[in-house]
Amino acid sequence: MIEKKKITTFEEAVEYLYAVPRFTSKNTMEDTKAYLQSLGNPDKNLKIIHVAGTNGKGSVCAYLRCILEEAGYKVAVFTSPHLVDVRERFIVAGEMISKEAFLEAFLQIYESLDWEKLAQGKGYHPTFFEYLFFMAMLIFPKEKPDYCILETGLGGRLDATNAVTKKALTVITRIGLDHVEYLGNTLPEIAGEKAGIMRDGVPLAFTDADLEVTKVFTLKARELDVPLYPVSKNDYAFLNFKNKNIDFSLHTRYYGYIRLTLHTLARYQMENASLAVRAIEALDEGCTISEEHIKAGVSRCFWQGRMEEIIPDVFVDGAHNEDGIRAFLETVKEDGIEPANGSRTLLFSVVEDKDYRHMIEKLATSKLFSKIAIAHMQTGRAADLLRIKEQFEQNIVHDGGSRIDILQFDNVKEAFKTLVEEKEQEERLYIAGSLYLVGEIKEFLNND
Repeated sequence: MIEKKKITTFEEAVEYLYAVPRFTSKNTMEDTKAYLQSLGNPDKNLKIIHVAGTNGKGSVCAYLRCILEEAGYKVAVFTSPHLVDVRERFIVAGEMISKEAFLEAFLQIYESLDWEKLAQGKGYHPTFFEYLFFMAMLIFPKEKPDYCILETGLGGRLDATNAVTKKALTVITRIGLDHVEYLGNTLPEIAGEKAGIMRDGVPLAFTDADLEVTKVFTLKARELDVPLYPVSKNDYAFLNFKNKNIDFSLHTRYYGYIRLTLHTLARYQMENASLAVRAIEALDEGCTISEEHIKAGVSRCFWQGRMEEIIPDVFVDGAHNEDGIRAFLETVKEDGIEPANGSRTLLFSVVEDKDYRHMIEKLATSKLFSKIAIAHMQTGRAADLLRIKEQFEQNIVHDGGSRIDILQFDNVKEAFKTLVEEKEQEERLYIAGSLYLVGEIKEFLNND
């Protein structure tokens, strides 16, 4: 039973939203579409770019936004999760929405619910993610953006964002094994769920990284008469790494070979930036967006929490599943730190519902870290520290009798402060394993 409360402030609205998971469960796609329709299908005039995938969705959305903005377009973006402020999920023209706009949209939905039925344990109530999605669909049309970028929350076919009326473009990033309890136990099964965002005749740009996954997309595209715009490792090449910037070349359909610069250590962003460029080609076909717009957009793009240097030689990365850890380690391996001159420390934490055994196995056997620390996160989903420690100890490979100690901290703040204070001049600290972990550290730094 849900009781209606009087909500008048932004803070009260956020508090209510965080409580929503305690009394709701996922609704059907029919429920979601019906409720969006009850709001008047406010999305119907938006030019929607819909982005799904396992890893890299947020980064691809960021690159798309920056390129489109360089070309003079006004862009609205709905992404998840947020790290510190829930309004990070709603970006219009490069800025978070105001607290006033957030509250207004929240209340419009809140007052439209059938509280009489809800009080009887019946009726429709959006989940946390659905509620935020509906808010975005109320907020964005008022801003009259040229394009609206929507990132799926989980999966694709049954994701709330897939309830929109029409789309201008669909994009699918690299597929990995994550959320298998909901999406399937194999890459083709998961790809099938992601392919559910495809629409009749609407172009699809996607990461061509696995033959079985590509086959799923190709068959679906044939069924829906969808033009395909794949990008693979054969389309881009690393050129050099200098001053913490990556230069790489990309073979495009409309601009030939172009040279792009990423202001990041993260080599995996070459794939995400390349996919964003291919998506721009599918959307615009070289008509209004120039090579210069693409170069400038990619160069200025920043997506927080993805191999982000928060203080000198301290990096946070949102790697939170096995494929994310793989990409994270590829970057760490090429960071230029030599054992004779410096060392690396890892601060790790993870949520209980992730397959963290394989994440830890990759980290522990990489031999890239001379010191490993684990910390307990504030979220109720945090994994047990004892089990995390046991997994590391089972997988760490000791060479020549040397031993890697596992440092254990009761909370993230204590771990971060201690590791930063004790960090040697040539030591680099990496923080990965969960976006909750990244969020806690960024919140601590913002309030310090």
